[in-house]
Amino acid sequence: MTIEIGEETKNWQIVHHLGSNIPSDEKNLLIQTALDLAPNLKPHRLTMTSDIPIARGLGSSSSVVVAGIELANRLGKLGMTTAQKVTYATKIEGHPDNVAPAICGDFVVASFNNNEVNFVKHHFPDCDVIAFIPNHELLTAESRAVLPKEMSYRDAVTASSIGNVMIAAVLNGNLPLAGKMMEKDILHESHRQHLVPHLKKIREFCKAYGGYGSFLSGAGPTVLVLTPPENTEKLVTALKAYDHEASIDVLSVEKEGVQIF
Repeated sequence: MTIEIGEETKNWQIVHHLGSNIPSDEKNLLIQTALDLAPNLKPHRLTMTSDIPIARGLGSSSSVVVAGIELANRLGKLGMTTAQKVTYATKIEGHPDNVAPAICGDFVVASFNNNEVNFVKHHFPDCDVIAFIPNHELLTAESRAVLPKEMSYRDAVTASSIGNVMIAAVLNGNLPLAGKMMEKDILHESHRQHLVPHLKKIREFCKAYGGYGSFLSGAGPTVLVLTPPENTEKLVTALKAYDHEASIDVLSVEKEGVQIF
C-alpha cells in the first residue's frame, strides 16, 4: 500500500481505484486512524494505491491502519518511535500480529497481554515465499467463528511447544525444521480446514517438490509456501496447474525484505 500526500484541501479527499465500497473521504479507515491519533490535522488530497487483496488473509485492513498512523506522524510531525507506532496500531487492530511486522519489517514475534505490547524483530533466513491466493474471499469474522472457545491445558502446552520450536528454528536459520513445525499447528488450521480445502493439496505439492513448509496466511484463504529458490519454479508450475484461477505471487526474502506474519 502506498499513500501519496497532495495539496491541502477544504475536506479530506482520497483518490483510489479500490472500488465504490471503499470511502473516499474522512469515513475511510485511513483518515479515521490518523484523526484519532492527531485530531487537528489539516485535510489533504491523498492518493491511495494498494495491490494487497482484500479478505485473503494478507493484512489489507492492517496496512490501512499502519498507513493512517504514519500519515498522522508525518503531517502532525509527531516524531513517534517504532514502539509507539506498534502500540497504537495494536490498540486499533486488537492484536499486533499484522501491524507489528508491517511497521518493523522482516520477522517479528509479538505479544499483547494486559494492554502491554512486546515484540522482537529478527532477520528471516533467505528463501522464496510463494503466495497461493485463491479467487475467493474468506472474511476474518467467518474464519474466527469456527475456532473453539477453549482448549485443554495439555493441548495448550503442546501448541506452545510447537510455536517455540518453530521460532527457535527460524532464529537458528533452520528452515526445514521451521517448516515442519509450522505444519504441526493445532491452534487454528485444523479447525479451519473445511474453509480452506486447498491447504491439504498445497502441502502435498510442497512435500513433493522440496518446499520447507506451508501454512495459512492469517485467517486464510491464502496459503504461503516457504521454499529454497531452486525449487520455486517446480512448485509454482504445480500450483498453477492445480488452480488456474488462483493468483501465484513469488517473493524473495533476501531481495525484497518480505514481511512474514
